[in-house]
Amino acid sequence: MTKKQKKTLRRILGSVVLFAVVWAVTALASLPPWGEFLLYLLPYALIGWDILWKAVRNILNGQVFDENFLMALATVGAFGCGEYREGVAVMLFYQVGELFQSVAVSRSRASIAQLMDIRPDSANVERDGQVVTVDPEEVTVDEIIVIRAGERVPLDGTVVEGASSLDTAALTGESMPRDVAAGDEVVSGCVNLSGLLRVKVSRPFGESTVAKILDLVENSAAKKAKAEHFITKFARYYTPTVVLCAVALAVLPPLLGLGAWRTWVLRALNFLVVSCPCALVISIPLSFFGGIGGASRQGILVKGGNYLEALAKAGTVVFDKTGTLTQGRFAVTEVSPVGMDREELLELAAQAEQFSNHPIARSILTAWGGIPNRDRVAQVEELAGRGLRVQVDGRMVLAGNERLLTENGMVLPEQPEAPGTVIHLAVEGRYAGRLVISDQLKPGAREAIQALKAAGVGRTVMLTGDSEAAGQAAARELGLDQVYAQLLPGDKVDRVEALLAEKTPGHTLVYVGDGINDAPVLSRADVGVAMGAMGSDAAIEAADVVLMDDDLRKLSRAVAIARKTMTIVKENTVFAIGVKLAVLALSAAGLVGLWWAVFADVGVSVIAILNSSRMLKAH
Repeated sequence: MTKKQKKTLRRILGSVVLFAVVWAVTALASLPPWGEFLLYLLPYALIGWDILWKAVRNILNGQVFDENFLMALATVGAFGCGEYREGVAVMLFYQVGELFQSVAVSRSRASIAQLMDIRPDSANVERDGQVVTVDPEEVTVDEIIVIRAGERVPLDGTVVEGASSLDTAALTGESMPRDVAAGDEVVSGCVNLSGLLRVKVSRPFGESTVAKILDLVENSAAKKAKAEHFITKFARYYTPTVVLCAVALAVLPPLLGLGAWRTWVLRALNFLVVSCPCALVISIPLSFFGGIGGASRQGILVKGGNYLEALAKAGTVVFDKTGTLTQGRFAVTEVSPVGMDREELLELAAQAEQFSNHPIARSILTAWGGIPNRDRVAQVEELAGRGLRVQVDGRMVLAGNERLLTENGMVLPEQPEAPGTVIHLAVEGRYAGRLVISDQLKPGAREAIQALKAAGVGRTVMLTGDSEAAGQAAARELGLDQVYAQLLPGDKVDRVEALLAEKTPGHTLVYVGDGINDAPVLSRADVGVAMGAMGSDAAIEAADVVLMDDDLRKLSRAVAIARKTMTIVKENTVFAIGVKLAVLALSAAGLVGLWWAVFADVGVSVIAILNSSRMLKAH
């Protein structure tokens, strides 16, 4: 508990004891009305002075109709009608409800505050041959920082010396450490577990991963869901309406001769207490806040309640292929030589591709496993969109796509369509064979698709720039419903537009991409989800939901959290409105007194708040 909460608890306990003593005294002794009034005024003043002061202050500032005004009016009115015990009880139980609410909100904030612990307090930077400790914001790009064992990485950069393991749990929600050595990139927010690291800073603190994540979390509450906007507007018009109804209930029946003034004033006071909208105004935002906090503890960052609400309605999930469903690391999956053996074809391709930094070229060199000799290669000519023409050991070698070979007068043999990128080779005008290079599926990708379908997602789609054969092969292996291949970046936006037009009413379209080259599509979807956001500025900025590591299985977990949040919101709404309407009707008819009114206000609020707090344990 905070100091303020402990102080409120002490006031509540003191008021309960004083209230019990006064009740006993008034029950045993025969006191005049003014004596009872003065005695009951003591516990009332102890527990309710702050509510009365807030009501007066708000009235002076022109903010009349709020819950403080309702409580002040109801309890002061009860004292005016001689219902001293009921007046103290209403204020006492209202403060109990406020304490429950405060503790629940604190717990929700604490779940997100755990993420805020990633903020670094200082950085050890090398300057003039010495290591000095400064604020991370004072460190400039290209300076060298020293990170000792047990310290948090303060800025993004590249390891220039040392080796260690990093705890990335605060960013990814995963406990498995990540090993780093010289040449590896590190991102701020991780904890150095073992060795000493010297890191060259790659970006200032304001643009670092940790700064962007903190900004995302701090501003998530500003983006409200439709349900939250509705409750805000509802409370704005609801309270004045309730006050006018209570005034009419107190005044009109006596004027029409339907009963005594005291009877109808008491009914109007009951009406005011019951009508306090605390349960709705607090529990619904608390549900969304708890959902965002519960997700963040698992490395799932949701930028606002509106995206949580949209994610709960996910009906179509569209995936980018490379970097999302696949690892983005290419490997040679087929070697088909013609007129030579397998190793000779691989070596020939590796010698030809050794000058290229393209991932496909690197995959060929890795598959061969030898050391290329630049002296064996001459007259390297890159042919845009087709491949290479080079001399290897004095022989003219073509390495590229089918178009390159046909342009040079060769007829390729009949071959089955390959599920990947095909590199054809020819030596001195004769066809020598082909290599097939394929991207590798991410571990857990198939399980992620199955989990989404089990959760009720009706349609899973993949968009890729790869060939139709490569796309279909990946789709079959993953269990996807549809695949659209050979798409340019602009085509992906058009395809998502078409899928949005086809979706079932009441459902949303979720697009999942790596957040680097998918920013336009992430922005166009109902919900954009970025994968593997550690170190990716575009992912954090363009997406609505960010999975902080490459585990695609967390997407179904995010959908489950969103749906649980919306279930709790609906439960609280139906329960609060149902109970209040029932007790309001009974109160207006004179069938229940202030004690029932207290339950309809404080009891319903506490139950709704406790129900909302279940989101803190979402998983």
